[in-house]
Amino acid sequence: MEEFRRAEDLLERRRPLDALKALAPLLETEQAAASVHLLAARAFLASAQFRRAEEGFLRVLELDPSDHYARFALGRTLQRQSRLVEARTQLRMAAAMDPRPEYQEALGEVSANIAIRADRTGGA
Repeated sequence: MEEFRRAEDLLERRRPLDALKALAPLLETEQAAASVHLLAARAFLASAQFRRAEEGFLRVLELDPSDHYARFALGRTLQRQSRLVEARTQLRMAAAMDPRPEYQEALGEVSANIAIRADRTGGA
């Protein structure tokens, strides 16, 4: 899959919109390929298209519910949308599936922000 490798390279070089252009034909022809959807979701996230990133990570999880990275990235995407409780749920699952330090740190960050919000609103 030459388009896939090209899109990966473009994303690594911080060109997410170009990566999405390269992925467009694959998203049509490889609808059951979790790797294609994951790369597209990462490109949407990198280009601050949070709703589309969320849809992409959810599609990956439909195809492969055990993908801990997709759960982590979905959590980060939800966090960027200020949907902290939903983000915490996804980050908890990611950390339970694979206790990587970055997953634990993200979970701690979101949990702390939820606590801060609760303090500011009087526990609501």
